[in-house]
Amino acid sequence: MNWIGIIVPFIAVSVIGGCVGRPLVHPAPSTIADRHIRKPLQTIRPYNIAHRGSNGELPEETIAAYKRAIEEGADFIESDILSSKDGVLICLHDLILDNTTDVANHKQFANRKRSYEVQGVNITGWFVVDFTLEELKLLRVKQRFGFRDQQYNGKFSLITFDEFISVALHAKRVVGIYPEIKNPVFINQHVKWSDGKKFEDKFMETLENMDIKDLMSTEWLKQPIFIQSFAPTSLTYIANLTNLPKILLIADLTTRTEDTNQWFFEITSDSYFSFIKKYVVGIGPSKETILPSLDNHLSKTSNAGLVAKAHAHGLQVHPYTFRNENIFLNFDFKQDPYEEYDLWINKIKVDGLFTDFAGSLHNFQEWTSEKGN
Repeated sequence: MNWIGIIVPFIAVSVIGGCVGRPLVHPAPSTIADRHIRKPLQTIRPYNIAHRGSNGELPEETIAAYKRAIEEGADFIESDILSSKDGVLICLHDLILDNTTDVANHKQFANRKRSYEVQGVNITGWFVVDFTLEELKLLRVKQRFGFRDQQYNGKFSLITFDEFISVALHAKRVVGIYPEIKNPVFINQHVKWSDGKKFEDKFMETLENMDIKDLMSTEWLKQPIFIQSFAPTSLTYIANLTNLPKILLIADLTTRTEDTNQWFFEITSDSYFSFIKKYVVGIGPSKETILPSLDNHLSKTSNAGLVAKAHAHGLQVHPYTFRNENIFLNFDFKQDPYEEYDLWINKIKVDGLFTDFAGSLHNFQEWTSEKGN
């Protein structure tokens, strides 16, 4: 697939019709002296998106995980963005700290456990919104899954959105960033900024402070970015603040969005795609949304037509999440993640893949490129 051929039409539509296409960003001159000679972003094959860094090897959303992903060939590093009690944006997937940090070992925080309603469900734990950045920096990150390498538990701290961006800006080659506006409804309910702005405003201010700006030219390739969210209203709100390209994430079709209360199956309709493509350049569906599983086999009921439908609307498709372990691989793939990559890249023809193992995806693409595929 010719990726430059995709970029140019998007830019033309954005300039002529005012829609958000694949606009472009620029790194901070003061932070990257050699940015003009860095190896460029590849544009000839689907994007390798390092899901929370190479978190199959190292604890997720840490500088170490992001640097490992870059070393292994990731095109983009991805992060979930939440907020501390004092309004500092940090990289963390869960609203609670229980699953990926050692918060339970800190006696001084024993009384911080709370119960909050999150999208209609009562959840109890140590919530990030009840801790200042200074307190969060006392915690150490641990591996989420017990079957993954535990030797790095306790070695790394939580990082801020600014620190995440800096990892990409200081890479020796062009590496894009792919931040997610996470749980914006909850964050806006529980974190209040003194200037009255919203989570989405602060998110954009961080990008502006790092001198990442949207430019309507191929300058995007010098420091690429996608902004993602499961909340349609966050993406439409941000569309008024920036032309940076956005991705609408799609969860299980039988669940509802956190903000508009729509079923996710509703927002995969032709009519909704016609509406949302004014604001986004693509969708990020779960793999199971497209190819459901039954008893760890691919179901005979396929929704692969969703990819063709999105493409017909000019939208890219970046499914999540690809993982190497047998527990995540359908029996159809014979315990071989390369078999899975082959199906999604060469048959379903997606435009990018979120993976916990950036090195595996990179190796597969390098190998198949050498074979002339």
